[in-house]
Amino acid sequence: MTSALRHVTIDSSDAYALGSFWSEVFGQPLHEDDKPGDEEALIEGAGMLFVTVPEAKSGKNRIHFDLQPQDRTREEEVERLLALGATLVDDRRRPDGTGWAVLADPEGNEFCVERSAAERAAG
Repeated sequence: MTSALRHVTIDSSDAYALGSFWSEVFGQPLHEDDKPGDEEALIEGAGMLFVTVPEAKSGKNRIHFDLQPQDRTREEEVERLLALGATLVDDRRRPDGTGWAVLADPEGNEFCVERSAAERAAG
């Protein structure tokens, strides 16, 4: 017997608000039953569950997401995510086009944006 990953659960100060941010990032809706003020919010298609907890984030994430744009460049995706409310934490992009950008969601959870498959194939 083995286990299957059902959700990645993310603690937050406002599950609905943070879930809404990530819903926009992935283009996946929150569960139809989720409403503002709920203690949980689910993006079923992405397997992400947001849970409201009383304590604030402290320290660097021990696990994070590496995002790869599917229909745009890394630069375009970084700009889109910044417009959604992310912040740039560390710019690891290199002059030769390699590297990545480290962003944080509205509650400070770090994630990376890498080059798209098309950008990688181009060199």
